[in-house]
Amino acid sequence: MKRQAISLRTIIGLCVCAVLNFAGASDPQAPAWPEFHGTGRENVSRETGLLRQWPVGGPKLAWKFSECGRGYACVSIAQGLIFTSGDFDNEEMVLALDLEGKLKWKSPNGRAWKGPQQGARTTPTWNDGMVYQLNAHGMLAAFDAATGKPTWNVDIKDRFEARAGSWGYAENVIVEGNLLLCTPGGAKGRVVALDKKTGETAWANTEIPDRAAYGSPIIVTHGGVRMLINFMHELVVGVDVATGRLMWSHKHESTCDQNVTSPVYSDGGVFVTSGHRGGGRKIQLDAAGRTTKEMWFSRDYDNCHGGVILHDGHLYFCGCRLYNKGLFCTDFATGNRRYKAEEIGKVSVTSAEGFLYCLGNEGEMMLVKATPEKAEI
Repeated sequence: MKRQAISLRTIIGLCVCAVLNFAGASDPQAPAWPEFHGTGRENVSRETGLLRQWPVGGPKLAWKFSECGRGYACVSIAQGLIFTSGDFDNEEMVLALDLEGKLKWKSPNGRAWKGPQQGARTTPTWNDGMVYQLNAHGMLAAFDAATGKPTWNVDIKDRFEARAGSWGYAENVIVEGNLLLCTPGGAKGRVVALDKKTGETAWANTEIPDRAAYGSPIIVTHGGVRMLINFMHELVVGVDVATGRLMWSHKHESTCDQNVTSPVYSDGGVFVTSGHRGGGRKIQLDAAGRTTKEMWFSRDYDNCHGGVILHDGHLYFCGCRLYNKGLFCTDFATGNRRYKAEEIGKVSVTSAEGFLYCLGNEGEMMLVKATPEKAEI
């Protein structure tokens, strides 16, 4: 059986078991999945020797942990610990479990989100023995990964004169060297970098003419420059990580204030997509990373959230739950659709060893063998 239905708040056990298998048990201290979408934010594990087919009833559940609070956070794994976040009554909490599913620590990070789609949004980012998490109200905090002891916190709304969107802040922050980067979208900081050890501002870009959306950035090397790429409310932007200088921007307006999905980059090409018929487009950067050219656009490629996988020149992602639900396979170079597997429905995707691990809206996990020719459940 390749489909398995389980409750959403106990999915953490099954997902963690899968990622721990990816990590390899020989070095439990190694960072297995240190941030949202894993190492490099490609959403792809490089582990091998995984199950090619699930047994009847699905993989054996090694353990479960149900006291995760309320929310939508994924997990990160490093230093022999599993990190996530959730809302408990009126507080948002960051949690750490050991590899056997036992709670190691639980530390508060501001107020719970009581607005639309209540619950915590973001996955803690592990880096160099610390974890960093941004709550829905804009409280950005740093904790010692081993103990949960708070190190610093910053209200990015207050410091950068920003405001959250309708669904609060949902950005999974990213670290590069000594800098922690995020997107307050405020008048005093559209995209900013903080000293990861102190929380002090290293630089703040105020030239981007747009406010924050809900996307989580990637960092790539293009033209010899380390560049942060992220969604804003109406733009996708590229920012020099070292200086905060805006290198380029390109229009991508959503239809329902839902620029959420992380951009995908390869060889100067950037794919962005948003739901509710916001569509998907590929833009190409020039060699210096200062100008963009639109290569293709399709209104059908409307991924709300759940991620995009780029594998062997093809994009794999699902369409919007209201319009184009189903798993798409699309040629990255041309935008030509290879197929849409409607039977797979609306899913979030992670990849390992040529397979897709798909989580549906109702808590159903699927192992999918996806090639440019077809998708097999």
